[in-house]
Amino acid sequence: MSAYGQAHAELRGNRGTADGDRHKGTALMPSPIPDGFDLAFENLYRLAYRVAYRILGDQGDAEDVAQETLARAVVRWSRLKDRPEGWVTRVASNLAIDRYRRRRRRRRRRRPVAPMTGPVGLVDPYLGERGDLVVALRRLPRRQREAVVLRYLGDLSEAQVALEMGCSIGAVKSHGARGLTALRRQLSAAAGMDGNDVWAS
Repeated sequence: MSAYGQAHAELRGNRGTADGDRHKGTALMPSPIPDGFDLAFENLYRLAYRVAYRILGDQGDAEDVAQETLARAVVRWSRLKDRPEGWVTRVASNLAIDRYRRRRRRRRRRRPVAPMTGPVGLVDPYLGERGDLVVALRRLPRRQREAVVLRYLGDLSEAQVALEMGCSIGAVKSHGARGLTALRRQLSAAAGMDGNDVWAS
């Protein structure tokens, strides 16, 4: 079963996979399913997964974030159904950042372990950069962070971002440009590089 199909089954409370039955019989979706949610589920799941993966770089964690985001969305569907993409992007990014911070705290509490001897491909080559991105995003002013997350992590159009933020397209461009400039500055400082080499657009 695909990750999307498994997530859909879990939200309905029909999970029966090899990793156990901890969700079996516990429906996360309300019954009956709100009108339109089933039709929107796949695209919203993929959006939440994409946003989470760009922050976390881990397929399993991104799938968990996407599932949690959609579980929260379904109970708010009457308010979200006309324009859910911005809300899903925000929630997925917030959940992913929180998950990254918890993961990092757990690593710090663990005692040092022997060096890994497995294939190099199993290690995320961008782990350090993802950590720098999380820190940089959290330091941005709220409106700049919203514009960057919606536009560049969620891939929403400028018109969609303007609707979500309740401002003009010109303001979206301004917030986004300032946010990207601040991110480049922070990320380049962390990497010891020229700011133009980071997040070049």
